[in-house]
Amino acid sequence: MGLIGLIISWIIIGAIIGLIARAIMPGKQAMGLGLTIVLGVVGAIVGGFIGGLLGGSGVSGIMDNPWSLWTILLSVIGALIVMFVYGLATKNRA
Repeated sequence: MGLIGLIISWIIIGAIIGLIARAIMPGKQAMGLGLTIVLGVVGAIVGGFIGGLLGGSGVSGIMDNPWSLWTILLSVIGALIVMFVYGLATKNRA
């Protein structure tokens, strides 16, 4: 897969993971689709690091098999963490 294909697949995966995390996260998240995609991609990377700490293949597992159930679960957990931290960081902004 070339660089363009990799970027497109990360955008798609980020959108899916971000939307799943937003649906699970309680409360209202004031963010657009672009920020949801970015937080989804960052969440997938955070989930990969968590997987690496648990003895999995880590971030390289996301690159090798982004559509496995374990990878999606870790990515959603990572996205929830990232969205929680983002919510704390932007809580006082109106």
